[in-house]
Amino acid sequence: MFRKFSFVLVALALLLAACAPVAAPASLGLSLTDGLGRVVSLAAPAQKVVSMAPSNTEILFAVGAGGQTIGRDMFSDYPAQAMALPDIGGSMGEYSLEAITALDPDLVLAAEINTPEQVKALEDLGLTVFYLKNPTTLEEMYTNLEIVARLTGHEKEAAGLVTALKARVAAVDEKIAPFSMRMSVFYEVDASDPAKPWTAGKGTFITLLIDRAGGWNIASDLDAYPQLSVEQIVAADPQVILLGDAAWGVTVESVAQRPGWETLSAVKNGQVLPFDDNLVSRPGPRLVDGLEALAKLLHPTLFK
Repeated sequence: MFRKFSFVLVALALLLAACAPVAAPASLGLSLTDGLGRVVSLAAPAQKVVSMAPSNTEILFAVGAGGQTIGRDMFSDYPAQAMALPDIGGSMGEYSLEAITALDPDLVLAAEINTPEQVKALEDLGLTVFYLKNPTTLEEMYTNLEIVARLTGHEKEAAGLVTALKARVAAVDEKIAPFSMRMSVFYEVDASDPAKPWTAGKGTFITLLIDRAGGWNIASDLDAYPQLSVEQIVAADPQVILLGDAAWGVTVESVAQRPGWETLSAVKNGQVLPFDDNLVSRPGPRLVDGLEALAKLLHPTLFK
């Protein structure tokens, strides 16, 4: 009888143990493969992060890891809180390794503007570096948000952010979809040589977002960031000119004064418009802001 009773007690204990929740270890650590194909391991989500690129800084703050960001490159100016962080340099691609080391980060978040040699130099100093590859689509940008969220322990916040961003993109797509006519666009990146300004071609987010916003980039069949002559621009006769270099002092009035540009439809119709280049050149969550801004400029009646 006693043996039977003991057997029942043991069976009951095993059953209860199987049903009880299993407590996870306080820290399981994580390993992720970065954009250089390297497996980067952390014992726990990073609590002290140095950002080496404006896009990375914007991603960190967007996913809720702004409070864990302890340093940023000199060009990281968004959000405003980032400006209060220690500056690690970055002018002409030169960073202060001493400044980064002094911050004692548990993670340095590099980007595609950083070289593999810079990554190795930081690793040689005993620092953990994750290289975040530039996305080529909005979907890949969402994945980058999720990667940074995992590295910093903000998966839940990132999931909500990605859902919201996708909804905003879908809203633009829905309004643009019925319209087959596309506005021709010249996007000016740099007019230090006004006779042959730099623009954005295929494979850039600028072209991708102009297209998704219901426009057609007149340089979309050219590689990366080409220069266009005045003759090429006049031949294409863009309906809209967007000044991504407005932040560098290029004005609507100065465009109209360039020889030959007065004949362009965009100039004659008052469609030379300043544009915040940061919204389309930094591969982070504000790309969606850029899409919305472009859609409103190209189709103002749809987005009142």
